[in-house]
Amino acid sequence: MKRAIFFLLIVASLSCTSNDDKKDYNNNAYCENPEGASIIVHDELKRSYYVFAPNNLSGIPLPVIFNFHGYGGTIDDYVEEADLRELVNSKNCIVVYPQGSCLEGVPHWNAALPGADNKSTADDLGFVEALIDQLDQDYLIDQDRIYACGYSNGGMMAYALACYRSDLVAAIGSISGVILDTSGSCTPNRAVPVIKLHGTDDPVLPFNGDANWNSAQSAIDFWVTNNQTNTTPQISTYNTIERYYYGEGTNGTSVDFYKIINGEHFWFNVNIDGQNTANLLWNFFDLYDRNGLR
Repeated sequence: MKRAIFFLLIVASLSCTSNDDKKDYNNNAYCENPEGASIIVHDELKRSYYVFAPNNLSGIPLPVIFNFHGYGGTIDDYVEEADLRELVNSKNCIVVYPQGSCLEGVPHWNAALPGADNKSTADDLGFVEALIDQLDQDYLIDQDRIYACGYSNGGMMAYALACYRSDLVAAIGSISGVILDTSGSCTPNRAVPVIKLHGTDDPVLPFNGDANWNSAQSAIDFWVTNNQTNTTPQISTYNTIERYYYGEGTNGTSVDFYKIINGEHFWFNVNIDGQNTANLLWNFFDLYDRNGLR
């Protein structure tokens, strides 16, 4: 099974634990809600997030980008490491950094469905839906243009939304993340555009996969099939980056894969024809809404 054991394997020293009472879930100091973060209560847990909105709200519904941190990460650090804030005013969108809940003393995302091998009971799919509802109360958002991306375990969370709640997101991005299960539990009800960056020398989530993890290519193959895109990609090369673009999918959807040669386990700050990672993600997301190509 390559799904619910992800956060236990990333840090080898973690051991199995019984399910804690939900009210004790966030007691560890490292998992405290960051100062200045917004708070909502979902499933009896205080959940925190940073939201960045344009300086001038024009009354036009705004697209939203969720960016999920990696296993053991916090939004205080992640907002600097994987910074999408430049998009807020330049592209007139809302960027949201949610904080994962605590498991084994560190924040995580539960990117799998409930099951016997899942050591987390966090309802993160429900949390994202609740957060969208809260954003809809606080801002004028475009429900057809909600996007999700993330790094490592956060990339798994983006895949989980595309798998299990494709009604919520228009497109997703995964940076150094893997899809947990392509054998039957991932059943999106529509074509979901996917952009992926992954390093060939990733020591944590190996590019070619291993006994515990699906390969980077397996995720591409899954979404190429799901989206019914071309099976032969258009290939471009940018120094140490190879791009494999699979287009002409259902409703104009695509799969866009960037192979980072010799890249390890990072949120990659790329430069492709003058476009950094933030712009790369935006340029892809901006093509789509929930109905496909805009």
